Amino acid sequence: MSRDLLLLLEPNFTDPRHPGERFICPDGAPIEGLLASDPSKVDRLDVRRIPFERPRAAVIEALDADHQGLPVLVLGDELPAPADALTLGERRFVTDTRRILDLLAERHGFAKVH
Repeated sequence: MSRDLLLLLEPNFTDPRHPGERFICPDGAPIEGLLASDPSKVDRLDVRRIPFERPRAAVIEALDADHQGLPVLVLGDELPAPADALTLGERRFVTDTRRILDLLAERHGFAKVH
């Protein structure tokens, strides 16, 4: 994988445990806001919005069945992975929302969080 892959829960998702209600991911919302603030930079990485229901096939494909929590930034090999990235086999990834925001600024030119 050469480009960074950002996996987010799709906004306005439903949860079978709460019929008739719609939700956003509290961890993904700041990331969605950053992406929306500068759409011209979004094409610098791959962004996939994943349905809420598990199993989440796209996440399993990128990582594995034990790492389906979102958001996650799976680091490509175009740029060096930061030292604090998690490791799963050959894959490097980040799950902390604030760190993802920082890396989107560092690696892809988005505005920094103040």
